[in-house]
Amino acid sequence: MKKFVFIYFMKREPEKIKNTVSSHVEYWKSKKLDHYQGGPFSDRTGGLITFASENLEEATDLINHDPFIKNDVIDKLWLKEWMPE
Repeated sequence: MKKFVFIYFMKREPEKIKNTVSSHVEYWKSKKLDHYQGGPFSDRTGGLITFASENLEEATDLINHDPFIKNDVIDKLWLKEWMPE
C-alpha cells in the first residue's frame, strides 16, 4: 500500500460548504482506509487527509467521489504520494 496526502482549499461559499461538511466527513470515515487521518485547517480555509491506497488511480477515484468535489466547493487541491520517514 502507498500513502497519499490530499490537501484542499475551499471556495468562498460558506452556506454550500456548511451543507456539505457532514457528508464529506461521513464519506471518509465510512471508507475505513488504512492510515486515514483528516481534518480541517484551524482557519477553516481547507483541510488535509492522509490515507493508504493501492495506487494513484485508486486514490484519485476516492478523491473524485468526495462530496466536497461532487458539490464543487473546493477551489484548489493536491493529491500527492507521501513517503513518511
